[in-house]
Amino acid sequence: MEDSSPKEDNPGVLKLLQALKQAIQELQAHPTHKSVQSNSSPIKALLELETESDSIISKDPLLSTLSRHLAELKILVETLERNRGYGLRSFLTRRVSTYSISRVAGSIESEIQALMDRGSIDSLINALKDPWKDEDELARLLSQFEHRVSQGFNPELQDSVLKSKAFSVLQTVLCDPNCSKQIREKAAFCVAALIRFNKDVFVGQVNMGDTIQALLEMKSAHSVKVLCELITFIKSPFVDVILCNGELPKILTLLESKDLSMKVVVFNCILEIGYFGRKEAVEAMLNGGLIEKLVELQRSEFGGDLIGMGKYGNENEESEGKKREKKFLENHPFASCVARFAVQLEVGEGLRKREKRAFKPEILEKVREASVNDAEAATIIAEVLWGSSP
Repeated sequence: MEDSSPKEDNPGVLKLLQALKQAIQELQAHPTHKSVQSNSSPIKALLELETESDSIISKDPLLSTLSRHLAELKILVETLERNRGYGLRSFLTRRVSTYSISRVAGSIESEIQALMDRGSIDSLINALKDPWKDEDELARLLSQFEHRVSQGFNPELQDSVLKSKAFSVLQTVLCDPNCSKQIREKAAFCVAALIRFNKDVFVGQVNMGDTIQALLEMKSAHSVKVLCELITFIKSPFVDVILCNGELPKILTLLESKDLSMKVVVFNCILEIGYFGRKEAVEAMLNGGLIEKLVELQRSEFGGDLIGMGKYGNENEESEGKKREKKFLENHPFASCVARFAVQLEVGEGLRKREKRAFKPEILEKVREASVNDAEAATIIAEVLWGSSP
């Protein structure tokens, strides 16, 4: 791939780009006639930087577009300075010049950001090629990349990511058991961030089998959280691969973790599987002891039931009831977890109507078998039958 970013061994270029970006942002934050005069702070800073940067930018062909924009900005400011009179012609010229300066400033900021993005992506790719060399620096670059991508869609940024083949490299590191867990988790966060960035482009690049295996091998709350997010994005096909690769038992086993945060994210993952999973996936979970595990979690100190909280007489009671329910769930994440799973099956996309109807009696029977007494069974069955959570 042809290098299309500022030279990494020239920190002066990066420092200059950051200074130019800051000056441009200050100018755009106050887009008034006075702010674009040559003696205003933002314009003065930009003109000084333009003069200072000429020797650097003019020698680097990769910065030619930025150089043209800066030269155009200088000409526009000089035009504005020559039309300070009070006549109609001067007034119109000032208005046009002020608008043009704002437009060019926007172009400069976009070009600077694109250059900085290409530079940071190149640095990340080079670091990922040798992930054991400097793990602290690689972790910083991965976090920086995730933050940048999470700011929202940007076509120039997407173009740089695709040209660098960053998604493929990130997946390789994620699936490499020789890399540290910290680096693999951060690579997983970046993969998820890219899918959020543009699902239509990046979902098709996911190596589902290897990615699922890698995320579950790490056995961390962070990795399971990414797995849950991928289920949400890719839906039934992703659950199909989880089932076909025999990974569902691993997920169910993680519900027995002593780490509460792990159990919470695993439960959320199971809810997503219930929503998007087809008949075979749901059957595998039920046969794998899911209901028994959920009944035990609901019985624990972090469980309980929400029955009654969802019944309201008027809007004020409804609002208060929802607040109480939300607060209760914060401290009791497994409250009414059996009914919440049943609700996911009922409203989900993976099952046909007759399959949804068929699973409910099976769930109720397993609840009776797993309950320690009739009272516990009656409460959970009532929640499953009528629902107690949204």
